[in-house]
Amino acid sequence: MTDTAPTRFVIAGGGTAGWMSAATLARFAPPGTSITLVESDAIGTVGVGEATIPQFHLLHRALGIDEQELMRATKASFKLGIAFDGWLREGHSYIHAFGPVGRASGLMPFHQLWLRARQAGFAKEPGAYSLNAVAARAGRMRRGQTARGQEMPYAYHFDAGLYASFLREYSEKRGVTRVEGTISAVARDGDSGDIATLELDSGARIKGDFFIDCTGFRALLVEGALEAGFDDWSRYLPCDRAMAVPCEQGGEFIPYTRSIAHKAGWQWRIPLQHRIGNGLVYSSEYMSDDEASATLLANLDGAPLSDPRPIHFTTGMRREHWKGNCLAVGLSAGFMEPLESTSIHLIQSAISRFLTVLPQGRGEQSTRDWFNAQARFEWERIRDFLVLHYHANQRVGEPFWDALRTMELPDTLATKLAQWRASGLIHREHEELFTEVGWFQVLAGQGVEPAAYNPVADALPEADLRALLEQTEAITAQQVGQMPGHKDFLQSYVGGMARPEIPA
Repeated sequence: MTDTAPTRFVIAGGGTAGWMSAATLARFAPPGTSITLVESDAIGTVGVGEATIPQFHLLHRALGIDEQELMRATKASFKLGIAFDGWLREGHSYIHAFGPVGRASGLMPFHQLWLRARQAGFAKEPGAYSLNAVAARAGRMRRGQTARGQEMPYAYHFDAGLYASFLREYSEKRGVTRVEGTISAVARDGDSGDIATLELDSGARIKGDFFIDCTGFRALLVEGALEAGFDDWSRYLPCDRAMAVPCEQGGEFIPYTRSIAHKAGWQWRIPLQHRIGNGLVYSSEYMSDDEASATLLANLDGAPLSDPRPIHFTTGMRREHWKGNCLAVGLSAGFMEPLESTSIHLIQSAISRFLTVLPQGRGEQSTRDWFNAQARFEWERIRDFLVLHYHANQRVGEPFWDALRTMELPDTLATKLAQWRASGLIHREHEELFTEVGWFQVLAGQGVEPAAYNPVADALPEADLRALLEQTEAITAQQVGQMPGHKDFLQSYVGGMARPEIPA
């Protein structure tokens, strides 16, 4: 126990990042902790991220949030993975599915056995051996274990604005104070250089001991006041624009996100209960805003519910996510396009890591150094995974894709690719987000072929290897055949679908 006064936390900005931070602090900070969130109704949020990954469940379980209540409130649907359409070449598609692919044998992971079978000519695409991939393509869904005891991990598609509102209500019930206003200035302590006060356009002054910057791309605190610095990654991920527009429901109500390659970027399609979220991420060097808007509108499954909204960004991250008495969370910490639905996960990861070393005041420099090193590792490994999708393409003759295929890679990704190409080795370093199974699906899906596989895979007789693949495929198909359709299951689970959204 300590005799110091409870810490006064001030969160600058709302949206998903602000209210996730507020809810988590409200649930886990010591009794007596003061939590104030400052946001302005006049400032919109980016709200691009409407898709998540399975780690998202950890947050809600910790917060004690009922899943059905959450899905009803946010008009959510289920997500089993992401389909990448046209990323290898036009007309080709594969799914990066959640959960396992195939079955290991002895010491050999499945991907090594698959490489051997592929070389022998009898392996199908990895998705044939994935419960999630087969269920996704079939438009089927279930929760919990199958009849054979296999889990089918899932995430959500949801309305980000409704999610922020849901967490606001959760937070305010637990003592978080919301202050309406626009931040006009950030005052620093003359001795320490730490942030002391947020000054609002109303004249109000919000004092605090620790500040969480959720002001989005502006990064008013961590960059505007503290000059944390920014590492620009646009040489690896050159897309710098997005157009976003929701549309009416149309097409198949699928339990997966679609990522559709275009000539200078890619389009996302995210089905919710009441509408479809759509956007086009692109490089302004290869596509104009007008062309991007026209391309997006021409590839919707329903009537648009608004005009396309432009978003400008630079891919990269703050050199220091935690500087002095300020932590950057969400877009203020950096940006990576939502190709693998990692934006909301990075918010969750940052605030969870922060709680493990929750400071009184600014915290020790050694603690900040550790936090920033962990954040950098996490961000750089996710960056590498995104770069792989772009770099390993066969869209020859398209300038945007040609440039990406020949670009210089980060050393960490170049090493991973060299290991895979030599012998099919996939090594998950420490706690990087994407597992060996995730890398395998994308490497295989993007057509990156190893020269060899681990010879230990030859210990399994070929007849047994054939049987292993055939049985895995047959069992997977049988399990999926017993599942209800995605829409039927969702309606039953949440008690009916949300009403369609009305055009503005």
